[in-house]
Amino acid sequence: MQFASDNWSGASPKVIDALAEAARAGGPAYGGDKITKLVERRFSEIFERDVAVFLVASGTFANALGISAYARAGGLVFCHRDAHIQVDEAGATEFFGGLKIVTLDAAQGKLAPATVREGLARHPEGQLHGGQPVLVSVTQMTELGAAYRPEEVAAIGEAAKSRGCALHMDGARFANAIAALGASPAEVTWRAGVDVLSFGGTKNGCVAAEAVVFFNPAHARDVGFVRQRAGQGFSKNWFIAAQLAAYLDQDHWLDLARKANAMGARLAKALERSADARLAFKPDGNEVFAILTREADARLKAAAAIYHPWSVECLRVSERPKAGEIFVRLVTNWKTAEGDVDRFAKHLRSR
Repeated sequence: MQFASDNWSGASPKVIDALAEAARAGGPAYGGDKITKLVERRFSEIFERDVAVFLVASGTFANALGISAYARAGGLVFCHRDAHIQVDEAGATEFFGGLKIVTLDAAQGKLAPATVREGLARHPEGQLHGGQPVLVSVTQMTELGAAYRPEEVAAIGEAAKSRGCALHMDGARFANAIAALGASPAEVTWRAGVDVLSFGGTKNGCVAAEAVVFFNPAHARDVGFVRQRAGQGFSKNWFIAAQLAAYLDQDHWLDLARKANAMGARLAKALERSADARLAFKPDGNEVFAILTREADARLKAAAAIYHPWSVECLRVSERPKAGEIFVRLVTNWKTAEGDVDRFAKHLRSR
């Protein structure tokens, strides 16, 4: 019963087969191979416009690389206080772009346009000491399991552009969001004002494959140099490309995400039916946040269930665990079986 993270999920057999074939075949170095070219064309097809694509091996570097394209002296990046670029990436955004992160608060990790405008307003134009806003970053899906609808992204995009800021989307779980929303990738990104997307594959069936997608290729003028200087200009680029080629083929990426989301919904229902638990948020995808009794937590751990406790700071005070309770995050993935969810449910008392 593994619900610790979708990073624990291994890799899709289709992706592994493609990787093995690429290992046998080889190809021209540094992105000159036919698989890389195929993947670049595929991204343009998926997003319904010409895009500039840079393949990398980690989500942290994808975020840092994409954001660095908009760096300016004294540049400020605005994001939710729980965003991955703020709490999980060891200052990568600051390191690669020389930027400062400014955090904003919002329910379930989802920024509101008014909050973005207020944050930007605290740094008026021409105020040299405070820095200059250059970019707003949203996470799709959020760190707390919520999906931004296209109109929500567009409203944040308008707020960002009102101050001349770019809009970045951290899409580590982008596939889960698209599967949950039923919207097209274009509707949730460039048509809603997104300038650059970190497109994740690792959490959803790849070994180590991410892409930085610029919706205006002119914005990516120096990005290839930054990637090379940072040591992620892979000579055997086709190892990453082969993963993404299989991942994107015939919407395999969305099939994997739909499975993960369906298991998340099944798990949420089991928690809702239990006298030992309550949901902290209604999940949109594969991240489920719940408050468990400590007795249930002990039973589940004894039965080898794996999940993580979570910080209560993301909850309103009135919603936080009471005495004898614990706040946890459970994550399903493309490999989660119904039996795993049902075994988990058996260790919870029914209402």
